[in-house]
Amino acid sequence: MGERARYTPGTFSWVELATTDQEAAKRFYGDLLGWEMTDSPVSEGVVYTMGAIAGRYVGAISPQPSRQREAGAPPMWNSYVTVESADEALEQARQLGGTVHAPAFDVFSAGRMGVIQDPQGAYLMVWEPREHIGAGLVNTHGALCWNELATPDMEASANFHSRLFGWTTEPLEGSGPAYLVIKNHNGRDNGGIRQAASTEPCYWLVYFGVDDLEAAVERVQELGGTAITDVIAMGSGRFAAMQDPQGAVFALYAGRFDD
Repeated sequence: MGERARYTPGTFSWVELATTDQEAAKRFYGDLLGWEMTDSPVSEGVVYTMGAIAGRYVGAISPQPSRQREAGAPPMWNSYVTVESADEALEQARQLGGTVHAPAFDVFSAGRMGVIQDPQGAYLMVWEPREHIGAGLVNTHGALCWNELATPDMEASANFHSRLFGWTTEPLEGSGPAYLVIKNHNGRDNGGIRQAASTEPCYWLVYFGVDDLEAAVERVQELGGTAITDVIAMGSGRFAAMQDPQGAVFALYAGRFDD
């Protein structure tokens, strides 16, 4: 079980669902992943829901911003990367050809964040921690265990993010289609990059660990979700891509977890 008290800069550290039906999403993920939900008011009539396992926060569910809803954007999971300075990370992203969609701002006393879009189109959040480090638990049942970029240009995407976060990438041998494993400064695996299908957007896919993949896939469908793929073997485990009842895409993984 991967308990965390801090994150090395450049590490994925938090995930957050922006959804059109917060209450329904809380029921779905609470049942599927075993999250214990806590609502915190952020403005009049709006709450930010934190999900926890064994008393440790693992992710969040929030209302979809009105601009996204009005633009017809589907509900989606957002991935956060820890950085030393959100302001500096956003400026570096801009210099590398990315787009800053939300300048750095303080999230109460929890931390400071901003939103970037890489040159290929994928959105990503940067997180400068203060009181909130991110997930207190990863790499176990119900918690974040992987973040994967689907992109039309693997080389360009790897170059942009490596220069922004100091990542290196290594090909995953014997994986079938080309796949790059992201390595952080400390040499730990930190996610992956794959070629997007022709009809697929450029985006970061969030993976949650489960003990029994077949049972979890069945439960998704019982709860009104959809299985997008069959169970697929890859590396030291197996996974399947899912869609929740509101339309957000995520993946479930069962296999060997890092500490």
